[in-house]
Amino acid sequence: QVQLVESGGGSVQAGDSLRLSCAASGLTFRWYAAGWFRQAPGQEREFVAAIDINWSGGSTTYADSVKGRFTISRDNAKNTMYLQMNSLKPEDTAVYYCAVERSTGTVVGGIRPDYWGQGTQVTVSS
Repeated sequence: QVQLVESGGGSVQAGDSLRLSCAASGLTFRWYAAGWFRQAPGQEREFVAAIDINWSGGSTTYADSVKGRFTISRDNAKNTMYLQMNSLKPEDTAVYYCAVERSTGTVVGGIRPDYWGQGTQVTVSS
């Protein structure tokens, strides 16, 4: 049974930082590209960032809205993915979901998830 469990969400002030984690089990994590999505109240779920299986600092992609502020990374030995979020803004408020896709060899354009986590709330106040 595949499980993706997010943690690290919370309530912060604008300009603060948070680091989200996503722990994967029930699959061979190193075979999967991984990513983060978010959904704000009343809005559709949107892509945030993705990282390919062979992360070498170049195999990542970001939404324009978070580029330069958020950093995605992974530790295949720990079956865990991270999202470091700096300079948070109120518009970053959302439920953040981690997701994985069996690798297609690229994350350009994002990923099409095979599995989703349950989400973790991030609230940024001004």
